[in-house]
Amino acid sequence: MNWFETAVRLSCLIMNKPSLHIDNITVSEQAPSSLDFVKINVCVQVDKQQQSKDSVYFRDGVRRIDFILSYIDDKDGEKKQDRRKEFEANLQKVGLELETEDKSESEDGRTYFLKIHVPWEVLATYADVLKIKVPFKANDIPDKKDVPLSWLCTPYRLPEHVMQPEPDYFTATFDKSKTDFFLIEDKETFFPPSTRNRIVYYILSRCPYSKEDKDKKGIKRLLNNGTYAAAFPLHDCRYWTRSRDANCESERYSLYKYWARFSSFYKEQPLNLIRKYYGEKIGIYFAWLGFYTEMLSYAAVVGLLCFIYGVATFDENVWSKEICNDTIGGQIVMCPLCDKKCGYWKLSTTCSSSWQSYLFDNTATVFFAIFMGIWVTLFLEFWKRRQARLEYEWDLVDFEEEQQQLQLRPEYETKCTHRRLNRVTQEMEPYLPLTSKCARSVLSGATVLFWISLIIACIIGVIAYRLAVFAAFASIMKDSPTNKLDVVGTLITPQFATSVTASCINFVIIMILNFLYERVAIKITDMEVPKTHVEYENKLTVKMFLFQFVNYYSSCFYVAFFKGKFVGYPGDYAYMFGKWRNEECEPGGCLIELTTQLAIVMVGKQVWGNIQEALVPWLCNWWVSRSARNHPESLYSRWEQDHDLQTFSQLGLFYEYLEMVIQFGFITLFVASFPLAPLLALMNNILEVRVDAWKFTTQFRRPVAAKAHSIGAWDEILNMIAVFSVVTNAFIVSFTSDMIPRLVYKYAYHLGSESTMEGYISNSLSIFNISEIPVENRPEEGENPDWFYSSNITTCRYRDYRYPPGHEKQYTHTMQFWHILAAKLAFIIIMEHVVFVVKFFVAWLIPDVPSDVKARTKREHYLIQEYLHDYELEKLKIQLSQNGPNIEPCTCPATAATSVKLEVFSDCLS
Repeated sequence: MNWFETAVRLSCLIMNKPSLHIDNITVSEQAPSSLDFVKINVCVQVDKQQQSKDSVYFRDGVRRIDFILSYIDDKDGEKKQDRRKEFEANLQKVGLELETEDKSESEDGRTYFLKIHVPWEVLATYADVLKIKVPFKANDIPDKKDVPLSWLCTPYRLPEHVMQPEPDYFTATFDKSKTDFFLIEDKETFFPPSTRNRIVYYILSRCPYSKEDKDKKGIKRLLNNGTYAAAFPLHDCRYWTRSRDANCESERYSLYKYWARFSSFYKEQPLNLIRKYYGEKIGIYFAWLGFYTEMLSYAAVVGLLCFIYGVATFDENVWSKEICNDTIGGQIVMCPLCDKKCGYWKLSTTCSSSWQSYLFDNTATVFFAIFMGIWVTLFLEFWKRRQARLEYEWDLVDFEEEQQQLQLRPEYETKCTHRRLNRVTQEMEPYLPLTSKCARSVLSGATVLFWISLIIACIIGVIAYRLAVFAAFASIMKDSPTNKLDVVGTLITPQFATSVTASCINFVIIMILNFLYERVAIKITDMEVPKTHVEYENKLTVKMFLFQFVNYYSSCFYVAFFKGKFVGYPGDYAYMFGKWRNEECEPGGCLIELTTQLAIVMVGKQVWGNIQEALVPWLCNWWVSRSARNHPESLYSRWEQDHDLQTFSQLGLFYEYLEMVIQFGFITLFVASFPLAPLLALMNNILEVRVDAWKFTTQFRRPVAAKAHSIGAWDEILNMIAVFSVVTNAFIVSFTSDMIPRLVYKYAYHLGSESTMEGYISNSLSIFNISEIPVENRPEEGENPDWFYSSNITTCRYRDYRYPPGHEKQYTHTMQFWHILAAKLAFIIIMEHVVFVVKFFVAWLIPDVPSDVKARTKREHYLIQEYLHDYELEKLKIQLSQNGPNIEPCTCPATAATSVKLEVFSDCLS
């Protein structure tokens, strides 16, 4: 043992590391007295039985692990070894510190783990490059905490240390040359782990790995070609217990305890802690989701009250009483609903569906449709204010996406071989020629149109199924044993069976097409080669939403606006493809069928989505980590624990937004037909917040922190849906609901001197002479019920407003039809104008940025200027005091006293 080995062993004892073993020490042949040229290679191996590996620090216990790269050293992977060697050498040139865990230390005996630490100099350099804001003074503006009745919210509050994990500071953009200007107490903890891993990923994504071709760079390409298996920042502890290391924040444990447990569903979200741990982009998503859920509670309450109104006024439903009355509805014979396989039927058979329809089709429907139009505006306007407050609190006020847009995607740099001068940076950069870009865009657009056409074809197929199967159900169910059941016998009608089975088939088709198109959309977006990450997300967002809009809403649009509208009348029915007779609405209207369709698709999607989000990652993690579950904490290292978790993809947040925006469309576009939709969405979202929180905290690796000052392109999509929803709900009330025909009858065509609904059912049904029905439309032998043959029935009724047989204008529309049509159009115009006027007035009345946020922003800008001026002045005084006796008088001419232009270089990896 030489003197140097003895010194190293002594230092290990001083650092309280008795478990460290010195395997090999080599000193260069040059004399050790020349210390500048001594090369020391110390290989340290950790005794796994004595020292815990559940740590976020290097073996020295001082340097924090900011990022992990894992790989498997293949026997035939010489190219991969060369890439890794060059890549890691370049990382060290930049200043990153590396430490490798040998495969013998891993559980599978095959995986190497490369630990990365960012020293202060590198952090300071790239914080300057990325324009990261840091504190320079404590916030001196008092908060307005005197909220009336704030004690009522105490049960929903979280502890202050969870809600405000950091003090409130005024912040300014970091400048490496002015480190003493900022409040730096400890350089190791000055930048939070989320900022540190963001800086590491910035370097990793731009570091070259080939000596021959400097354009080959970036960790993404190395992950794609298998050079590395994974790249991720570490969670700071296990989620169910605090870290044993007192220097570790254990923020993951706090998030799990106060946020991810379902028992905390009624508590507020610790948004500041989420932002600190995961970054602003994920923080903004949960802020939006929480705010959307909060606003849904108001819509859910009003929707529930409208439903209760329908239940409370159940006995006032005169037209349903007439349908169920044996002397009125029991004596009205209806024309066959399909050709040959459908017989004549009595109106009283639709008694149950008529009562059900009234629960959703009553005067409260109009009020709720108008309310939801105003609610959407309030939601979007108040979200702007909430977003503005978050932008200030999270230092995103001056955040410009242009900086991100200047960061080219590695895939773009790889596929674009042409170069041209960038007018902003004045550097040569890759670009895609116009001809290639146009060709790719045309091919992409054609692909999207093909898939949208495929959806429409499937919807037409479902409509054809409805038309073809209805006749079969009508034939089978007339003698079905279910008709004799006391409770459900009257509910199971051919219309109900057709509607439910078609809705279920449509839901299955939606799920299958959605699964396939997601992959197609990603492929064609990749084919377009977007230049930046923002452009990539925007292109994918447009493609996915267009497809999902048609996929999820087309069946609802069919039932709401097409079914029963183009039927014709007995003797002159309209046919689809000349083969299947178009569907008719029941005398109760098509609204109840739209409600059924909406409930099945909406609830089915939410249940399936939650199962897919929660169960699939849990099963995958359970399977991957099955061999390590029984290992003690000291053996199962922090990086291996995280390595066994699922990867949160770059588009993971995109799918979360997409799910919620589709739901937003359901509760706004068709809400007039289903007032309970906001309540169902609210219950789903309460679960969704906790499922997403649990998923992020326990099932996924820690995502790389990213900045975002808004929800991006989704904001414009939500505004578009909000405007479109006013139109759709106005049309639903007018053309799908029976509200307008009933009001016209009550106030213009009622019987007697009082405005009542008595006689409405008979007035809304036209008469047709049975003898005039063509042979091809008449029921076959045995399809008609027995009562039809036992009485002399010469006419049947159908749903329309036409003159009776024998009239000089027989079978043409009556004047009442045109009055109703005029009333429907007038209602659409009035409702749209009222709602839009209120929307624009509310949008004008509510400022986008709260006044206190404006004041704080101005105060911060003022303080930055003032403190920087004082700082520079103080530095100048110090310099003058140090160089005072040596200062020579200025002999320059007056014309030379012009401003001097300084050239500043960004010390970053190009």
